[in-house]
Amino acid sequence: MISIGVIAHKKKILGGGLEELRERLASRGYHDPLWFEASSSREAAKLAKSAAAQGAQLLLIWGGDGTVQRCVHAVIDADVEIALLPAGTANLFANNLGIPIDLKGALDVAFDGDSRRLDVGVMNGKCFTVMAGVGFDAVVMQKVDGKLKKRFGRLAYVLTAIKAMRVNAREAKIRVDGAPWFEGRATGVLFGQMNSLAGGISVFPAGLPDDGVLEIGVVTAENVRQWTRVIARLVTGSAHRSPFTRMTQGRHFEVTLNEHTPYELDGGARAPRRKHTVMVRPSAISVRVARDEAPSA
Repeated sequence: MISIGVIAHKKKILGGGLEELRERLASRGYHDPLWFEASSSREAAKLAKSAAAQGAQLLLIWGGDGTVQRCVHAVIDADVEIALLPAGTANLFANNLGIPIDLKGALDVAFDGDSRRLDVGVMNGKCFTVMAGVGFDAVVMQKVDGKLKKRFGRLAYVLTAIKAMRVNAREAKIRVDGAPWFEGRATGVLFGQMNSLAGGISVFPAGLPDDGVLEIGVVTAENVRQWTRVIARLVTGSAHRSPFTRMTQGRHFEVTLNEHTPYELDGGARAPRRKHTVMVRPSAISVRVARDEAPSA
């Protein structure tokens, strides 16, 4: 049997909770796994590092995208595989990989699925597994607090996004792989390691999690009418065709703004700054996926 470690955000719920997880692990012969419970995603990072240092070969991460992001950053250079037990609100990483949002199904993937090497994005020195952004989406993540998410679930993001449509544009200069790519007013800059948001809405149709590049999208909408046109394109999977968006791919990005602006990593808001550096680390982590989700090439 392989050595497993459990990193559980104890405020997150999936199925019958952590008691059911213990029972299901015991039924598979894991009666006393390395077990760590965190009160926050920030706390989960040091616990993941501790589990890897103690010899865990497979890390079961119980929580949402923020918890996964913190754990991945902590163990990216360790020899450990990752399995997702998606107990968050959006669970974008799990949804993009086809991981079931139920405990039994997620554990089946963890123990019986295939290993898949995936790229990881790095923004300002911190890893992200799904998406990162500056401006609009960071403002949304700042304003969606725990109480709002608990009450409204995914709808909390929609309600907050409507309010954030009035965010002020920034003067932005963006370089992609060393060459100038964008200069002008922007209300949001989004980087994608995966291609879909909640509900299966595809932001970056060409995006793949193991292609060695990241997607970048700039939004220039500055009022509700323009944002409505962007969102209409987004829900039909054609945001790249909007007159208020611009997209491309690359391996290294430099974003310079005229004033300090907040950013986010996998839904977690970070402190404002003027300059942002983003890069991709190809094939950086190994994640358990369902067999039919394994790459064909």
